Amino acid sequence: MAETGDVSRRELIVTAGALAAGVAAPAAAMPSAQRRPAPRDFLWGTAISGYQSEGNNTNTDAWLMENLKPSMFKERSGDACDSYHRYEEDIALAARLGFNCYRMGIEWARIEPSEGFFSNAELDHYARVLEACRAHGLRPVVTFNHFTVPLWFAARGGFEASDAPKLFARYCGRAAAHLGGLMYLATTFNEANIALLVNLFPQFAAGIPKARLAIAAAAKAIDSPRFSRLAYADPAIVTPVMIEAHRKGHDAIKAARPDLPVGITLTTQDIQAVGPAALADQYRDRLYGDWVKVARSHADFFGVQTYTRFRVDPNGFVPPPAGAELTLSGYEFYPQALAATIRWAHAAIGKPIYVTENGIATNDDARRIAFIDQALDGVRQCIDEGIPVHSYLYWSLLDNFEWTSGYGVPFGLVAVDRESFSRTPRPSALHLGAIAKANRI
Repeated sequence: MAETGDVSRRELIVTAGALAAGVAAPAAAMPSAQRRPAPRDFLWGTAISGYQSEGNNTNTDAWLMENLKPSMFKERSGDACDSYHRYEEDIALAARLGFNCYRMGIEWARIEPSEGFFSNAELDHYARVLEACRAHGLRPVVTFNHFTVPLWFAARGGFEASDAPKLFARYCGRAAAHLGGLMYLATTFNEANIALLVNLFPQFAAGIPKARLAIAAAAKAIDSPRFSRLAYADPAIVTPVMIEAHRKGHDAIKAARPDLPVGITLTTQDIQAVGPAALADQYRDRLYGDWVKVARSHADFFGVQTYTRFRVDPNGFVPPPAGAELTLSGYEFYPQALAATIRWAHAAIGKPIYVTENGIATNDDARRIAFIDQALDGVRQCIDEGIPVHSYLYWSLLDNFEWTSGYGVPFGLVAVDRESFSRTPRPSALHLGAIAKANRI
């Protein structure tokens, strides 16, 4: 059968016809009879970051590193999905699919391109993006920092510099004052514990030596002995600085907009012990550290971001079982992880829970649908147990730039042509959209 990427011609025709007719999904893709009404104000949607979708964000630490040699990146981000210019199309598509929420990031490097100078033009741009969300009936969830930082900030030490919290809070306050009531929810950081994760598990830590070479090359290129990249920073140094930055950023956003719920998201993978159960607790303590206490005191809600499980034994990380299905990102196909992390977050933190990321990289869209269905089964079980879960946001709306992996790991509900930027919803987009439109979990 002729194919365009991983979407067959027949799928394209069915999908395009359904959207043109204003139908959320074919009847065969509707939720099973097992599903029941979700909570009344449940948020259904997708998540995306600025850098990974907008394109040509040339004033960031990531852009410098991906355009130098040696490089950690398989390819350059370039135009990405051109969402900086095509945001209206993306937002309209998300609404047409049946979603009521749109998680997005604003880019610090655009808003404060040089230290102390804030671009009103860029703040106006993001205001227009948020206005488009509102016009299409989507509640915007705004992430103030999704890994990338302005080049000037990285050059002075990034979040390893002691005064980084003050600078981050200044940016948060300025952006919150400008964007005002257009936001529905806000989070300071995306996966604030990313440095802890990278250093904890060997599949990530193996990249640290190469990352250090790339960071050294970046430092040399801009004559900055303090150049820092968050994910590969020393956790012992960066974690306390990030914690203070979150607190100050949270307070700055609240000062500008007291009624806006401000939360925090962490990478929350399901850690399972192969052997003594205490092993899992030990690894969770290392993954989350003091962030649990911070989430209790300085967050209105907690964002769960789960993709897989990690197994550990007394010798460390245990690879997936023989014959286990692996996704294109190298993770074990394990959608049951989401329910486990929701339960952990409820017990450990006790704040309202939003699933702010959950998804799968695959070229088999039937497996994406299966992953979503099984993950939602777990969400429903958690709600039935009385856990306050308020959203399911799939990563991602679009096939976007997946950092060092480039464009070879498609997470999107929507395929993006790398030349024309045309958006093509996959059957999984119709499937999840139909569930969202029916508000059945």
